[in-house]
Amino acid sequence: MSMKETSHNQALPTLEDSYTLSEQQILSYQQKGHIVLRQVASPSEITSYEPVITDLVKELNYHNKPIEQRDTYGKAFIQISNLWEKSEAARRFVLAKRFAKIAAELMGVEGVRIYHDQALYKEPHGGHTPWHQDQIYWPLDTDKTITMWMPLVPISEEIGSMTFASESHRVGYINKMVISDESHRTLAGYIEGKGYETMSHGAMEAGDATFHAGWTLHSAPGNPTDAMRKVMTVIYYADGLRIAEPDSKARESDMKAWFPDAKPGDLAATALNPLVYSRSAR
Repeated sequence: MSMKETSHNQALPTLEDSYTLSEQQILSYQQKGHIVLRQVASPSEITSYEPVITDLVKELNYHNKPIEQRDTYGKAFIQISNLWEKSEAARRFVLAKRFAKIAAELMGVEGVRIYHDQALYKEPHGGHTPWHQDQIYWPLDTDKTITMWMPLVPISEEIGSMTFASESHRVGYINKMVISDESHRTLAGYIEGKGYETMSHGAMEAGDATFHAGWTLHSAPGNPTDAMRKVMTVIYYADGLRIAEPDSKARESDMKAWFPDAKPGDLAATALNPLVYSRSAR
């Protein structure tokens, strides 16, 4: 790393101070399986980190076909994982104690580890993200998982946050369908049949964030605008969990990718899963 890069990284905000949650916010999250929190990161903090993350996404973007020639998943977004390994600046953002403490408090756990991060950049006129449950991909037998979804640019009412099926997390595992047109049709029917309330949190400023449980059904609209929808996500799980026996190819693939050199029954605590917040370590 050059002296210029080191100096730049030292000047980046630390994101270590706490964001205060009310008991009502924690209760609402636990009841509905999702919540929006405003200004989790300040405008100046986002101004510092957004260019770093965007440059990494541009550098690592694997798409080489126009949107119209991709499948539904490919049309949904540019998806780059584990940026925290690829840049010291991204590491400071992804492993931020402020974000991790929110995740732990919403779930009501002592501490949290990182599963992985994802930059999800929905291109201009990009497609919708079908209904799905995140946790069908994760070899973890628990309800103590949560994803932070933070836009790095303002998101208009026209696009809005993701749409969530409130209280769907209480069911746990529904089916194994990966994100696809089929999952969208089948789960939309399931949501209607169960009578779940579906809701979006509307327009969001850069630095606002939604948090949702790993089992919460959710989808996202397409991007009808001419601007890139830049979002950074971080997935957390409770410290002390063990890796579950993979019961699908998706979970087997995830185990190899995010719990390297570990096996079912081992603690979910490899070098790729740092402990980012622990209440006892304060």
